[in-house]
Formats: sequence, C-alpha cells, structure tokens
Amino acid sequence: MLRLLRNATLFAPEARGRCDLLVADGRVAALGADLPSPPAAYGAAEDDLGGALVIPGLLDAHVHLIGGGGEAGPATRVPPVQLSQLTRAGITTVVGVLGTDGTTRTVADLVARTYGLREEGLSAYCYTGAYELPVPTLTGSVRRDIVYVDPIIGVGELAISDHRSSQPTLDELLRVASDCHVAGLMTHKAGFLHLHLGDGRRGLELIRAALDRTELPPRVFHPTHINRQRALFDEACALGRRGCTVDVTAFPEEDPGDGLLATDAIARWLADPTLPDARLTCSSDGAGCMPVFGEGGRIVAMDVGRADTLIAALSDLTADGVALEAALPVFTRNVADQLRLPRKGRVEVGADADLVVLRGDPRRPRELAVDGVLAGGRWMVKGGEVVVPGTFERR
Repeated sequence: MLRLLRNATLFAPEARGRCDLLVADGRVAALGADLPSPPAAYGAAEDDLGGALVIPGLLDAHVHLIGGGGEAGPATRVPPVQLSQLTRAGITTVVGVLGTDGTTRTVADLVARTYGLREEGLSAYCYTGAYELPVPTLTGSVRRDIVYVDPIIGVGELAISDHRSSQPTLDELLRVASDCHVAGLMTHKAGFLHLHLGDGRRGLELIRAALDRTELPPRVFHPTHINRQRALFDEACALGRRGCTVDVTAFPEEDPGDGLLATDAIARWLADPTLPDARLTCSSDGAGCMPVFGEGGRIVAMDVGRADTLIAALSDLTADGVALEAALPVFTRNVADQLRLPRKGRVEVGADADLVVLRGDPRRPRELAVDGVLAGGRWMVKGGEVVVPGTFERR
C-alpha cells in the first residue's frame, strides 16, 4: 500500500513545482523534494514521472451513471457509464444523477450503480430525485434518503425553467431545499439541491425568491447548465455574488448558439474581480441526452454528454492564457468544497491520493491529455492505458 511518485511537477491546485509524493493506504503521506525511499522491507513501489504535470483528480458532480435520455422514446435511452469512460477522463470522484426520466429509471438503480463504481475503485456518490416533483426517493422521504443511504448526498437534478419540469412553485421548491439542508446538517453531507436549468424565461427567478424570502443559506442551491444562455449566465453571476455556488456544463457542441462554451464562461468568471473564484464549478453532464427541441417541444436532434469534456475544457482554458492554477479549482477544489469532501480536490498531506498525471504543455492549444490516473493511490490508467477496467469491460 506504499507508493513513491518521484519528479512530479505538482499543481495542488496551486503551483508547487517539482516534488515527490509518498502515498500510503490511499492517502498522501508526504510531499517534498527528494523524499527518501521507504525501507525495502516495506515493499514500496516507485514511479519516476520525469517532471510530468500532476494535478488532483477531477470531480464531476453531474453524470448520468445509469444513462440519461428517453425523451424521444425508449430507443433514445443513453447506455450506462462504464468505469474507464471516467478514469480515462481524469475523473476520480463522480456524483450520479437521474434526469428527465424518473419513471423507467429509479433511484434504486442509481444507488446500485454508485456502489458498483465504488467496488471498481472510484469515489462515487449520487443524488436522490430526478427532474420531477414529488421527488422520487428510495425510502419515501428526501431527508431519510440523505440520512440513511450512504452514497446519497442531496437532491438532483430537479428541473426548473424547463418545459419538462413539474413547474414547481416556490413553496414546493423550498420544502425540498429545507429537507436537503437539515439532512446535510444531521449527517455532515453536502445537503444541497442540484437544479437543472432549462431555457425558460423565468431563469433563476425561483432561487432569487428563495434567497429573498427565507433563511436558507445560499450554498443549498446549486444550479447547473448556467452557460446554456448568456442571459442565464449573467443571472448566475448575480447569484454567485450572493453566495451561491453555480455550475457550468462542459457541453460537447462546438457552437453554443445563444449560450457560452464552458471555457468562455469560466474565463469570464475568473476575470471578473466582483465574482468569488470559489463559487464556480464545472461538470460534464456525462451520458446525458442533449436534445434540440423544435416546434411543440418535440426533439429534432440530440447529442450525448461526454465525461472527457472536462479535461478538454481545462486544456482549452490554459491554451487561451488562463493559468493552470487559476483554472484547476473549478474542476477540483471548488467542487470538493461544494460536496463537503475535504480530502478531495487538493494534493496535500492527509488528502486522498486521487491524482492525474498529464502529458503535454499547458501553454499550447489542446496539449494537455490524461496519461495516468490514481484513485485512492491505485493506478487506474497508466501510460495512457487502462489498467483497471470496469467489471464488464475488456482489457
């Protein structure tokens, strides 16, 4: 259970320069230049990284682990996510969501898949609920789900400002949010409401009303897809100034239409001195259906979210001149803090040994690529090759 990684160029996410990392029992045990080798009797493995970039493992707070979609019929149900789709993308911590379909897909299925990913070596969590109200649950209660079911950390993705939502009223939204908040207090879990945002004209109106009229803290509300419209992004910036953490989606489209690419949204946020850097996260919407709706709300085209859009967005940000240590927290520490996972999203003594080894030059376009991934100190990807495949994946 001992591993010594030598000659890493570490971003923790702060730039730490060249150093060695000692991993013991799944955590970072020591950091420093020229660490001594453990005694041979300890059987430690050593890997020389040759100066390669090392960053914390990425955290993705929005992945359809059992597949999303289904809005255009059973044939449009997206297949479940496999382990290597996440590890190849540098993701070591994932949070599963249901989405539009809380009928043929269930919270029980999502919890089972979450436990499965844990058995395969990943840090995995999930939300209870789906787009609709009443919230689909495992135990019959949002609060009981969070309190009694270990992987469940909150509610998501409850839809607002979307024709596929249950058109929740403010009172309905507040009851769910308050259950999240109190359950989080009882358990030390994240205890927040992860909200899907559609293209509706009401935008973030319900969240503003909740902050104006109640005592609930801003962190309870975590809206996602905020870059799907420029006006929505501007609304989200205002919420960030009020203390909400908001989530950008790394959509796979090259043309964002009326929205913003994740890279543009993140760069705008980080460049604005009035916006708190720690209040922005980015997720992939992996395995989610990304439909294009025509007249009458019928799907005329669809794409599927991909987990690897996170590392692509990070690479593009550095290519566009954003410093790696400035961009990294949006994909690592900020997400870990929102999820209340203090040993994730950073590389420090005592933190979980979730690490990504990158090849390439962060100053050149699309040069960053995942070369190695350790989850809990165990190599999942090494030399660009998957060494721990999922149970039903071939080597």
